[in-house]
Amino acid sequence: MAVLPTYFVSHGGGPWPAMKNEMPGVYDRLEASLREMRREVYPDPKAILVVTGHWEEDVFTVQSSVAPGMIYDYSGFPEHTYRIQYPAPGSPEFAEHVRGLLQASGFVAHSDDSRGFDHGTFVPLMVAYPEAKVPVVQLSIRHDYDPAAHIAAGRAFASLRNEGVLIVASGLSYHNLRQFGPAARMPSHEFDAWLDETLRISDPDERAKRLEQWADAPSARRAHPREDHLIPLMVALGAAWSEPAERVYHEDDFFGGIAVSSYRFGKPKATDEH
Repeated sequence: MAVLPTYFVSHGGGPWPAMKNEMPGVYDRLEASLREMRREVYPDPKAILVVTGHWEEDVFTVQSSVAPGMIYDYSGFPEHTYRIQYPAPGSPEFAEHVRGLLQASGFVAHSDDSRGFDHGTFVPLMVAYPEAKVPVVQLSIRHDYDPAAHIAAGRAFASLRNEGVLIVASGLSYHNLRQFGPAARMPSHEFDAWLDETLRISDPDERAKRLEQWADAPSARRAHPREDHLIPLMVALGAAWSEPAERVYHEDDFFGGIAVSSYRFGKPKATDEH
């Protein structure tokens, strides 16, 4: 079985896949990149592990419901976006496997059988996997936002890539809700350039060291006043520890000035034959 790549996805704002009439064309590039992600790991994975920046716990916590519900963790959007359904099955067995990998690596890890899909999960997956047939399990990030711990958690998941599991880290490369549009141009571009340079470093130890010290990067705290949307990246990188990064989505004028990016770690599984 081929080794699957991992992904860090800048998942966009709110429930955008259900708002194409309200925002025509705004998310075309992101939508195309999410569809391409599926093509790159064809045929479909056995399961998807989503590390979501919209779920924080004191310790790593794994969603273990058989049939997760929905969490509409956004506000101010049209009424119909609070009726979105993404009925992908969960997998208590896979969730326990994920928890076991964390525990074997020295982490305290819990499970949660009541947690639903938040929009960090259902938004990108309803584009990439609209049939909602692949089992999906969410993983929380930790409240402490410790980069080294999240990289180490990712390394604990490396074996999943040989088991047909797609690891998707869902966040945003720029996430400052108080500074959008033209005011975000300089800080988002500065941080985006640093992030791209960092992820392309070939030495895994040096790459991890720079990410652990991400707050020292240009415009770091203007790009991420709280790093909840950056921390999932650390897990995707850890799981593909020594493999190269490729930017698979980029815009430099998103919402009037923001630079945003998504990355793949490792080579795509699929070729152009389909």
